[in-house]
Order: sequence, then C-alpha cells, then structure tokens
Amino acid sequence: MISFNDSHYRNIGDLRVAPISLGTVKLGRNSNVKYPKPFDLPSREQTNKLLSVAQDLGINLIDTAPAYGSSELRIGELLKGRRQDWLISTKVGEIYEGDSSYDFSASHVTSSIHNSLEQLRTDYLDIVLIHCSDDDLNDLKKTDAIAEILKLQTQGYIRYVGASTKSLSGSLFALAAMDVAMVEADELNELDKAVTHGPLMIKKALQSGHSKNFSEGIRSVLSYSQVSTVVVGTINEKHLVENVASAIDAV
Repeated sequence: MISFNDSHYRNIGDLRVAPISLGTVKLGRNSNVKYPKPFDLPSREQTNKLLSVAQDLGINLIDTAPAYGSSELRIGELLKGRRQDWLISTKVGEIYEGDSSYDFSASHVTSSIHNSLEQLRTDYLDIVLIHCSDDDLNDLKKTDAIAEILKLQTQGYIRYVGASTKSLSGSLFALAAMDVAMVEADELNELDKAVTHGPLMIKKALQSGHSKNFSEGIRSVLSYSQVSTVVVGTINEKHLVENVASAIDAV
C-alpha cells in the first residue's frame, strides 16, 4: 500500500502532520449534512478498519467536533491505548441537536473542552478550533471564545488553538490572533495574496463530495505553501487511498 513518508509531512507548530487528515463527521452524524448521497453510520468494526487503513497510509491527524454527533465518543473508544499514534483536532462553539446553534461563552467553551477530553479519553488535545457560525468575524471579535481557549491552552489542555472560519476576514483575524485556521479551499487564492504564513487546515477541498475531480482538487490545494493538511471526510477506504495517492503526487 502507498503511504506518506517523513518527507511529505508538514508542520502545525511543532506537530508534524500528513498532507491528508481524516475528517470524521460521517462517523457520528448523517442528518443535515451536505453530502450528495445519504449514508449509514459505519459500524464499530468498519470504523476500526477505516482508522487502521488511514494509519497504514501515514495519516496521523483526526479531525472531529462535538457537533459531529457521536464522532468524539466513537473515536475515544477506538483510540483507547493508541493515543500516542494519533494527533487529535476538535472544536468548540457549535452545538448540534437536530439543528445547529452556537455558544461562545467562556463557560460553554470550558465545559465543551472538558467534555471532549472525557469523550476522547485523553488529558490533552493537540488542536482545538473555534467552530464559527456564518458570522465568524463577530464570533471571534465579540465573544469570550478566543480569550477562554487561550486560557485553556496556557493551562496545558490544548497544544494549538485556532478557528474553523467561513470568510476571508474571519480567517485573517484567526491567523493574527491564534496558531492555525481551518479555511475553505475557495479562499486560498485570496489568502495567498493576503498572508505569507500559515498554518492552514483545508476543509471542503472536495466540495463535500460534489467535486468532479477529486485528484485535481487535492493537488491544487497542496500547491500552496501555507497549507499544512487537507481534511477529507470519508468512510470509504478506496477513496481514502486515492486521495492519499493524489496528495503524494502533489508533494
């Protein structure tokens, strides 16, 4: 099987991450998602196999969120005893209970982080992103979220902090105030003109499964030096292998 090697990895701070990361919304939630076809949540056995294939491919970062249904809980159960093999990214702010709502208060940020630690069965998180609404700049500038997440970072619960944004202005603010931003692939041209640094985590590089050319999408995104990793949400092992092959071609 093909696999990333050390020369392919990129940095988020001192974290060495594979150019492809595993997004996990499909592990825990299949309602109100934007994928082109409906899907069943994978079984425990299917999920464990997916994680094993991802690891064999050299993927080492899993991206999750409280808003991804049971994703955090399932990951914690399956990664128990294998924490040293994986980097984990999760989020705060978005709450999903049939519909999405948002809470960026200090109390919610703190309780959300401690709940994620418990569900993921770990005593620290490698990356935590503020899970922004469509009004991302307001979420970052006018709420307690950044101050609280930075406090939790200084307390040792989080290694790197950032935001999953929805707009260019939100992304630029996040990069100025924190360590990392997760941005949509469509923003890259404008970001490339505005900033020379990253690190950037990329979401929706494949347009939530609507892209007609997955390989080209991955290669295009990874051509930007600011990009550390492309988060690909899939439960299809064949697609994951193909995406890694495309990334290796690009780097």
